Amino acid sequence: MQETGGASQNTELDELDASILRYLERSGRATNYEVGEAVGLSASAASRRIQALEGAGAIRGYRAEVDDRLLGKRMTVYIRVTLERQSAAVLGAFETAVRHCKEIVSCHLMAGQYDYMLVARVGGIDDYGRLHQNELSRLPGVTRLETSFALRDVLDGSRL
Repeated sequence: MQETGGASQNTELDELDASILRYLERSGRATNYEVGEAVGLSASAASRRIQALEGAGAIRGYRAEVDDRLLGKRMTVYIRVTLERQSAAVLGAFETAVRHCKEIVSCHLMAGQYDYMLVARVGGIDDYGRLHQNELSRLPGVTRLETSFALRDVLDGSRL
């Protein structure tokens, strides 16, 4: 990082910026004063650093982490997807379509036996059955779906 106190697109993070990012990962609603206190800066210096990190894309946004169980989504489902082929057109069509499945919380292109790994949060087995029948099996290029259900979420999300 530059001594002028801010991330830029072409430089690596310095230790102070990395400390700010780690703190904001745990406490995204922290004030500039609180961030500054945690990393040894004034509130205004912390604010400048945070703005630079946002501008450089190191901070992609802020959000609330909601407990899905309170919204009735008590089951975590892992879905391994095999596509008919891995052409750019098939991959693109699949990725575009999967973004519209609201129960899918993450999608990863994989190396190895499967093409994609999806993670879904659903209310239960009946909800997953509907998701499978109405959405997953209709995704473009899908030839095989293999599903596993989590018995318990041991570590889920950020490490607070």
